[in-house]
Amino acid sequence: MTDRLMTQPLGFSEEQLAALRARLPRLGEKVVAAIMAEVPAYSAAFQGRMGKTIQTAVTVALAGFFDMTTSPGADATNAAAQVRAAAYELGRGEARSGRSLDALTAAYRIGTATAWRDMSRVAVEHGLSAEGLAGFAEVVFDFLDQLSAESLAGHAEELARSGRLRERQLAQLATALIGGREEERLAQLAEQADWAAPQRLTAVILPLAAARSVRPILDPRTLGLAGDVEALEPYGGLPDHAVLLVPGARAVLLRTLGSTTAVVGPTLPWKQAQASFQRAARALTLGLDDGLVDTDLHLASLVVLADAAAHDDLRARVLAPLAPLRDGQREKLTDTLRAWLLHQGRRDDIAEALFVHPQTIRYRMGQLREAYGERLEDPSFVRDATIALG
Repeated sequence: MTDRLMTQPLGFSEEQLAALRARLPRLGEKVVAAIMAEVPAYSAAFQGRMGKTIQTAVTVALAGFFDMTTSPGADATNAAAQVRAAAYELGRGEARSGRSLDALTAAYRIGTATAWRDMSRVAVEHGLSAEGLAGFAEVVFDFLDQLSAESLAGHAEELARSGRLRERQLAQLATALIGGREEERLAQLAEQADWAAPQRLTAVILPLAAARSVRPILDPRTLGLAGDVEALEPYGGLPDHAVLLVPGARAVLLRTLGSTTAVVGPTLPWKQAQASFQRAARALTLGLDDGLVDTDLHLASLVVLADAAAHDDLRARVLAPLAPLRDGQREKLTDTLRAWLLHQGRRDDIAEALFVHPQTIRYRMGQLREAYGERLEDPSFVRDATIALG
């Protein structure tokens, strides 16, 4: 709040001051009626009991104005402090009620005009001079400008405070989702954050700069995490990356991302978002991060590379019979074995894939049969070799 809310003393006579004070209850009614008529946001809010409360508040504020401009110094200061605090709290309350700064500003403008028309008429009727009226106008409008500034400050502070609170609540919800918290806790956090839970969520991991660019065009309910977050620690903290949990259809999300560098997990029921995040994180850590990566199209790679050390051991075991050969020969036979597995032994297809003559394939397969023997007919070996080399 500011400390500026003070006015210059007014030289009212006792008769003029009494007449103006006598008008205050009626003036409060007129101000509220004018605001209700001209500001749609208040037309329903000020009806009934709320309207009486606001009318009383307006009357108290106007009475405070006269106390400030006619009382001794200390009393005027106390009155100013009370009016300032009331105006500030009014602004905070308006923010909590969801009414905008535009509505509040319009209410002050209309209320000021209505109050001035009534007070100036009464003052003139009771002998206030033209010079006195000009001074009265200056003090009235300065007072109401200051009052408006206090309310606007309260409104802005409440919006900032509530915005920060909701941001923290949404971040807490995102952390709980990625951390796989129990469903009851997830529902509780969603309610606290006033977050309308969608049916499904998709985890997206992308560079921070890309996240800042793309997030404004995603579903407004999108949740996000970035930085040093405990839920990301098992994945190395994902430095320089953000995690978004995006509602809506997967096809729409992929079109929206376009050519953005990002890893997209599976689309799952919203309370299972952890599984979507985990798959995207695994894809990222395995190096599947070239452009837009749809993990649904890389399931085999994710399975094969899930344990890189185990995969390396399996490959070494499958290729052990070729170890004694020269490097060049071993490489050619490894490529031939891989093509034989993938093309299910069709010699012409193998030759086409390796850009060699079918007779060359016949010769190489003879070498492979000599090295592996009956293992080439063993389903277990064929399975292991396909996984190791595929």
